[in-house]
Amino acid sequence: MLKLAVVLGSVREGRNGEAVAQWMYQFAKNRGDAEYELVDLADYNLPLLGASVAEADQAKTEGIIQAWKDKMASFDGYIFVTPEYNHAVGGALKNALDYLNPELNNKAASFVGYGSLGGTRAHENLRLILGELQVADVRTAVTFSLMSDFENFSVFKPAEYHANNANEMLDQLIKWSGALKTIR
Repeated sequence: MLKLAVVLGSVREGRNGEAVAQWMYQFAKNRGDAEYELVDLADYNLPLLGASVAEADQAKTEGIIQAWKDKMASFDGYIFVTPEYNHAVGGALKNALDYLNPELNNKAASFVGYGSLGGTRAHENLRLILGELQVADVRTAVTFSLMSDFENFSVFKPAEYHANNANEMLDQLIKWSGALKTIR
């Protein structure tokens, strides 16, 4: 059975992404067609790539980075849940992806976004980043609008029609993840 991660790509306090990621995780898990795991980027506290780390913290930091790499390497595919900040993916997710390369090679990814335009520009940005990491991305994405899928921009209340996109996206992700597993 394929092992797929639902990656919560925001570390912001009070983030809307937690509710979105939980919705996506439960939706996917209820399908029963793969093993799904929720991976919260906030659990890793990754330093900025290239930033100096105090000598006393070096071993701890290296352990955190290795744990992140090992976790991401353990999956066959990914569902990246991301907000859109300034027409792009958030800095924390970009930084976390910069620590990875061979761990993601020849795997597949899909996108769930939220923002004023559903995170679509963050998805486009992720497609470019993941292309460099040799990750194939699927066409269909799930896009939640802060205007219509959140009450007062903070209480997540997704419209029912998102289930159709979520199913189509997961169908594509499973096909691509399975196909790419044969060449790893």
